[in-house]
Amino acid sequence: MLGYTITQWLFGVLSLMAIMFALMVVFTRNPVNSVLYLVLTFFCIAGHYLLLNAQFLAVVHIVVYAGAIMVLFLFIIMLMNLNPESEPRKHIVTRVIAGCIGGVLLFVMVGALKGAEQLQLVQGGSSQIGLVKNLGMVLFTEFLFPFEIASILLLAALVGAIMIGKREKTVEEIEN
Repeated sequence: MLGYTITQWLFGVLSLMAIMFALMVVFTRNPVNSVLYLVLTFFCIAGHYLLLNAQFLAVVHIVVYAGAIMVLFLFIIMLMNLNPESEPRKHIVTRVIAGCIGGVLLFVMVGALKGAEQLQLVQGGSSQIGLVKNLGMVLFTEFLFPFEIASILLLAALVGAIMIGKREKTVEEIEN
């Protein structure tokens, strides 16, 4: 027990917290609280990325998932105005079938991962590969052309979305 490093302790604590928050996402009845627990789960996963020395991936994970997508989820949940009285009640047979399917899925996953401790990770490569500086150097030297093509495609998609979403003015609106 004393032979564990701080990294292993952090991994264990982050894993326990991620599992706990993920269970709270599923078992919380209030959808807003469920989304907030999902944000905490994403922060724990970003901590795992930091432990793997992938700082860029951790930051992107927080910005994209915990930032943008969760704001959209909260916006949609609040727009839906969910009331427990208007929710359709699930029949007990449906709940039992869902529980059985979940148990079978768990059984299959445990069976598939049973020999996973024998797998060896590839030890080649540098431990500095996930750093933002090294990623930027590779991105702007070897992959500069694909990076620029992707930026042009994103710009074209943005202009297309604006043009599709643009509302046409009627004659009355122009006169006023």
